[in-house]
Amino acid sequence: MKNEKTISVATGPSPAAADESAPAGWGLVVVWSAEEPDRVGEVALLPARGAPRVLGRGEPEDGDDEPRVTFVRQRPGHMAGTRPLSDPAISRRQLSVRPRGTGGLEVERLGRCALSVNGAIVDRGVVGEGDTVAVRGRLVLVCVRRDAEMTDAASFPRSAAPRFGEADDVGMVGESPAAWRLRDQLAFAAAAGKHVLVHGGSGTGKELAARAIHQLSPRADGPFVARNAATLPPALIDAELFGNARNYPNQGMAERPGLVGQAHGGTLFLDELAELPAELQAHLLRVLDADGEYQRLGEASERRSDFRLVGATNRPLSAFKDDLLARLTLRVELPALEARREDVPLLARALLLSAAKGSPAAERFVRTGDGGRLEPRIDPDLIEALVRRSYATHVRELDALLWRAMAASVGDTVVLPEELRTGPRQEPTGEQIRASLAREKGNVRRAALALGLSSRYGLYRLMKKHGIAIEPDAEPEDP
Repeated sequence: MKNEKTISVATGPSPAAADESAPAGWGLVVVWSAEEPDRVGEVALLPARGAPRVLGRGEPEDGDDEPRVTFVRQRPGHMAGTRPLSDPAISRRQLSVRPRGTGGLEVERLGRCALSVNGAIVDRGVVGEGDTVAVRGRLVLVCVRRDAEMTDAASFPRSAAPRFGEADDVGMVGESPAAWRLRDQLAFAAAAGKHVLVHGGSGTGKELAARAIHQLSPRADGPFVARNAATLPPALIDAELFGNARNYPNQGMAERPGLVGQAHGGTLFLDELAELPAELQAHLLRVLDADGEYQRLGEASERRSDFRLVGATNRPLSAFKDDLLARLTLRVELPALEARREDVPLLARALLLSAAKGSPAAERFVRTGDGGRLEPRIDPDLIEALVRRSYATHVRELDALLWRAMAASVGDTVVLPEELRTGPRQEPTGEQIRASLAREKGNVRRAALALGLSSRYGLYRLMKKHGIAIEPDAEPEDP
């Protein structure tokens, strides 16, 4: 096409398979859909190499032998095909998608809706891991590396799997391979019964992981006792951990069981455990031995607590005393959001629904969709920005960004706040406008849709700017 615009934004993905038969390939995951929000999390699996495929609405027509992009709901050891796209605004032949080996995916617009890559309107683009592809105003996808099959879960029971895209019974949200690996690791740790160290960046969900270990374990009916270890006073650490006898150290002092005693039969979660200096970490060594032996202050007799310790930190393991680290038998590493970008919209949905449930200020951003399913109203530009973003504090940061976006939104849709804009949205050129009007036979509404504009009035403004007149014999506007 003479006036096409091509952009290359491949971001150096990991090595791909050498041929089409190899399992490692690419995926396009639905992260936003105007008409079918329940599809968020579905993936179109593509080989590393092969013929181009057509992405579009509906089933192929008679005589159409072009391979098509199809979506599935992929889970460990299980994959369910889903219905074709049904959004009437998407053309039957909307995009061509060609795998390019380690070079990502080449996408090209075929249909009337505008194509954008990472927010820029183009006719053709090359995308790599983490890049977004949008059929403007209708559908947003993120490019990921994805094997043809997700490894089956060894410990997490399939019967405990939630409805697709929803939170599971322990509150975890995500359909990415990273999310399902984490579920399996937590289920193994829960069943193993050993002391556990949960390691991950700030905001990756360390307490949620600790509660999951507790709830999935035989100790689920016992207490879950949580404390930030950094708040334990150095001079009172033994009293805080192990408790004290009545009237000790001062007359009238009440008897206290301590954290270890409170957790008997259950789980003790100590967040920021590595913040304890090495000499204070040593106070935990004896009680973490197999018999759980400890002594309350002011008592001569020994006590035993049947508890499991789950410690958490975002610091390097070198911050631990070797003896303490040796007693934390199992390690669970929490993935960063960058390792599960396709889960960001599902997490955003869960956070917005939680906000609406707990705060009247957020209620207006939620609607009741098909089948009574609650869906937040989120602008696709916001979803794209959140999916592509690098996070310092992960889910905590995502939650804060959503609140600030809600505060900046004047309607009933959560829109992209100024702080997330990386630059002005690229508006269509005069040539692109003329070409779109020609394709749509002068129908301004459809031409605006094809250019990714929210309404025909925006196109009228641009036509005036570029000196483009409406032909007097133009096809009438659609109602």
